[in-house]
Amino acid sequence: MGTLSNFAVAVAVVAALVTGGSCGPPKVPPGPNISTSYNTLWLPARATWYGKATGSGPDDNGGACGIKEVNLPPYNGMISCGNIPIFKDGRGCGSCYEVKCEKPVACSKKPVTVFITDMNYEPISAYHFDLSGKAFGAMALPGKESDLRHAGIIDMQFRRVRCKYPPGQKVVFHVEKGSNPNYLAVLVKFVADDGDVVQMDLQEKSSPEWKAMKESWGAIWRVDTPKPLKGPFSLRVTTESGKKLVAKDVIPEKWKPDTLYKSNIQFY
Repeated sequence: MGTLSNFAVAVAVVAALVTGGSCGPPKVPPGPNISTSYNTLWLPARATWYGKATGSGPDDNGGACGIKEVNLPPYNGMISCGNIPIFKDGRGCGSCYEVKCEKPVACSKKPVTVFITDMNYEPISAYHFDLSGKAFGAMALPGKESDLRHAGIIDMQFRRVRCKYPPGQKVVFHVEKGSNPNYLAVLVKFVADDGDVVQMDLQEKSSPEWKAMKESWGAIWRVDTPKPLKGPFSLRVTTESGKKLVAKDVIPEKWKPDTLYKSNIQFY
């Protein structure tokens, strides 16, 4: 999860005291709904960065979304932590934003796209993106990436955009460690368009019934049942705008924990 340096936190706290700020996270100002609006007006935010200067962040432990290997395609390290209105208690995992900056002079003023894969808690602004070093540097003029990173906390602008993946990239499901016939936990990622998932449902091959899965944490959904589940399983994915897709029999009868299963579905 992204963190600010002690110095940066101290600066933010002092600034709040000087300006008479109240305790607790800043309130989100009125404006466009970032949940379902695309390519609309740019909103103000603040940006920080964490981890290695040219990498995808700290040790790859999955973060608050549970998504690992974010340094590899298709994320390619272009990721960010989002604060409360962006992370949305995990339901913002996988959503995409264009971000850009105009100051300091190292800023290119050109937008780049980042994926939300983690959460940050620092109350430095109503909207706060804690970017990977690579994503933060991508907002800079060519050759000025290091100069921009040395600026620390900067003002920036952002807007929600539809997630786009390379041709052929489908939604994938990872059955998490510890899963068993009475407890099935599934991570979902590489969801195009809205990018985030607000509901997952499971159907056993032998039943017409869809079982609503519960959000476990981040992008991980689970089913707890006293009666053992029997595969293969179909999974139904619902995104934030209400779009649905069904991955038929995507998890086989003889499934295994800690295993990735590729689907043939995508929101295109």
